This record gives sequence, structure tokens and C-alpha cells, in this order.
Amino acid sequence: GQGAMDEVFRAHEPLLNREVAVKTMAASVGADEELRKRFHREAQSAARLNHPNIITVYEYGEEQGQIYMAMELLEGRDLKELIGQSPPLSLPEKLSLIEQICDGLAFAHAKDVVHRDLKPANIHILPNGAVKIMDFGLARFASSDITRAGTIMGTPNYMSPEQVRGEKVGAPSDVFSLGAVFYELLAGRKPFASDSVHAVLFQVLQNEAKPLAEVAPDVPEPVRAVVERALAKDVPQR
Repeated sequence: GQGAMDEVFRAHEPLLNREVAVKTMAASVGADEELRKRFHREAQSAARLNHPNIITVYEYGEEQGQIYMAMELLEGRDLKELIGQSPPLSLPEKLSLIEQICDGLAFAHAKDVVHRDLKPANIHILPNGAVKIMDFGLARFASSDITRAGTIMGTPNYMSPEQVRGEKVGAPSDVFSLGAVFYELLAGRKPFASDSVHAVLFQVLQNEAKPLAEVAPDVPEPVRAVVERALAKDVPQR
């Protein structure tokens, strides 16, 4: 696979005789010191999180100027694919995924790690239904100031209002992003969607998502209440 700043290869580790995924920084961005820091930060963040619902990082290093990270190889599909599948997941299946995602994120927050880019494409579902949260590329330790206030990083449809404003973010920002992910999982539609990035960001800042009771009436009220509280604009209300 290939992204904007890295490539991922399937590889064999002979010492322990296992298949792994090796992520390398693309040569075109390897010379950018900030992106190198971000890649290193992803490895640091993920490596300190030993949890069944978070991807496991085995090794991080540099070889002949090529930065790499070796991690567990995941079978299955990401949540983005599952949300769009037909027939859709059942409500118990959706609630099982929600519970596992919350378990993994709670563990990360307990270790002082904020993800900051939670979205369906960064949540992988194994064939047995187990969840793995991936791609801590925007993560930072909650005590770190490596990303300056005023810098917007993340994915617009799932960003918190404070993230849109470029403010320093913490665990509540991840909670908002999870609220957006869970809304989409339960309703089959994004809570904030538009044809332009600017319009999406305006909705995140100013508009309330359409109530789940209208777009997903089969979802039990206690579940709707949790998701809608997560999507509160004001941090203390989440």
C-alpha cells in the first residue's frame, strides 16, 4: 500500500518466522525533518501501547537512510469498508465494534497518548471481528508541545471544533472524533458532510448533527445519548 508520506510492504521476519507489515517513509518526504519527526512519533506512540485493540509495533529503525517501522500484519478490512457494505452490520455487531474501539482508546489515553486522527479508515477489523486502532501518525504525548497551537491536522469530517480552530487538543478531541465515527457506523452517514472542506469545517464548528433518532431510529436511546454527548461542541460537556 502507498500513502502520501509512506509505503507499506508485506514482509517475512526470518528470526521468528512470521509475516509482518513494514512501513517506510517515502523517499520524497524523507528529507523533511518535521515529517521524519511525525513518523518517529507514530512509532513511539504505538510502541508504548500494548493492547489487544491497538496495532502492535515490533521495531523502528533506519537503514541506509531509509526510516522504517515493522508491525503486525493485519488481515481483514477497515471500518470504512464495513460501513459501506451490503448487507449492513447488525446492531449487536456495531455495538461490539464500538466497545472494542472505546477500550483501545481508553488505554491510549491512560498512557497519555492522544490519537488526533481517528476515522473509519484508521480502524481495522480482523476476520474474527476484533478491532485494531492504527496509524498514530498524528498522535502526540499529551504532555508534549511538538505540534504548535494554530496548526490544523486531522481529517475534516471527524475533527473536533477545537482541532478545527487550531487549538491545542487533548483526549476530549478524540472523544469527539469517536462520536463522529460511531454516528456514521450507526446511521450509515457522516454527521458533518458537504461538497467542500470549508463547508464541512463550518458544520463542525457551528451546526449540530441531525439527531440519531431521526436517521437511525433502531438505535437504542442510551446508545444515542452516548454518541450525541461525545459530539458536544463544548469540551466540558463531552
